Amino acid sequence: MKKPLGIGILLSGGGSNAQAIMDACQKGELAAEVRVVGADRLDAGGLDRAAAMGVDHFVVDYKQVLRDAGERPQDWVPRDLDLDAICARQVFFPKEADPEKVRDFFARRAAAERLLLDALLPYDLDLLVLAGFMRTLTPYFLDHMQKQEELPRIMNIHPALLPAFAGMDGYGDTFRHGCRVGGCTVHFVDYGEDSGPIVGQAAFPILPEDSLEDVKRKGLEEEWRLYPACIQLYAEGRLALEKRAQRNGGVRRVVRILPENPARSF
Repeated sequence: MKKPLGIGILLSGGGSNAQAIMDACQKGELAAEVRVVGADRLDAGGLDRAAAMGVDHFVVDYKQVLRDAGERPQDWVPRDLDLDAICARQVFFPKEADPEKVRDFFARRAAAERLLLDALLPYDLDLLVLAGFMRTLTPYFLDHMQKQEELPRIMNIHPALLPAFAGMDGYGDTFRHGCRVGGCTVHFVDYGEDSGPIVGQAAFPILPEDSLEDVKRKGLEEEWRLYPACIQLYAEGRLALEKRAQRNGGVRRVVRILPENPARSF
């Protein structure tokens, strides 16, 4: 009997994607089990959804932790944090940014991320799923969850057809740009902003009479279908990374979907 994929979910809001994933597990459509749901806000509605499904859940109150870490860094900043190494690997800030502000940013976020790690690691997760988690994850967190030689272990869903419209408001940017096609993207998480290898995408038409709310509604309906499907590919062991040459002379890691193999298991 195949071992179900052990999933953790992080969210910040209502948790509709988390619900879609939990429902797919419960119905047997997804060969996985959601072991824990975490949030960065006490009022995140997704926590109620997890409780209703009998799933363990927790909160790391980012707002409070970031404030406390700024006032008393000696009490909050993790002892294993190597700020020099983190700042060398990060890609969020330009090289000309104020180094002290950059160090403060990563020190305080590492304080919150240490609490996330302490809550997540006991569950021995195979995959961490970001479902509307509105916080930047730094190299400190990513390197604790992920080893470079492994298939990535963190997925995210973004409300746009990446690489277009990365950032906070994908559907809004798509609508305001006048696009005739919108969509969503599931991708692995790396050090950049919505820049990791793409696992899957779903598109939908934007009609002349559609409002921004119509675009968001269509997008969510696609997200609820796409995310469980991509997680299922991971559970079946059908995702692999390969290097692909780029036009600028660089090399990028991309996802290759392997053929179905009934004998393959996680």
